[in-house]
Amino acid sequence: MTNNDSKRRRRRRRSRETQRMETRDETSAGGLVVSGLAESVVDGEVDLSRMYVALIGRLDRRGRILWSMPKGHVENNEAKDRTAEREVWEETGIYGEVFSELGVIDYWFVSDGVRIHKTVHHFLLRFVDGQLNDEDPEVTEVSWIPVSELIEHLAYADERKLARTAHDVLPKLALKEAEAGRATPR
Repeated sequence: MTNNDSKRRRRRRRSRETQRMETRDETSAGGLVVSGLAESVVDGEVDLSRMYVALIGRLDRRGRILWSMPKGHVENNEAKDRTAEREVWEETGIYGEVFSELGVIDYWFVSDGVRIHKTVHHFLLRFVDGQLNDEDPEVTEVSWIPVSELIEHLAYADERKLARTAHDVLPKLALKEAEAGRATPR
């Protein structure tokens, strides 16, 4: 028996085991609360280093902080954009209002013997009020990160892809905010 035969048998056995597992769908929402949209426009040009987003950090098993976008479960009959606003507030202490969709990601994982298919709806939120805090027991750290550094801070590839989308759309949104005279409340 070759090493490849052994690997194929293990893969087939794992595949049969996961087929027998209970499967559950979960839906979450969250996103990036943005501060400094209008203020990032200088002489008609957008400087992403002057625009900030709030990220949450959680410790992994090795004690490293993994930065991600705040998000959480959609409650019964709750609109996804309202979930995003609530979860961002609960996890960061910042109140924001959704002003644009960012994207949807989905992934599978196993928890307590159940295969879970999770769909997460992400939004861009305009900063309204609040102070960063990490009072949520699931969150280790909360920080404002310049949008220019967002991609390199995020731990997960699917969120980095959303960050690239944010890089593409935020300059246009910042110009609109500046034209409308909407400064970030301080």
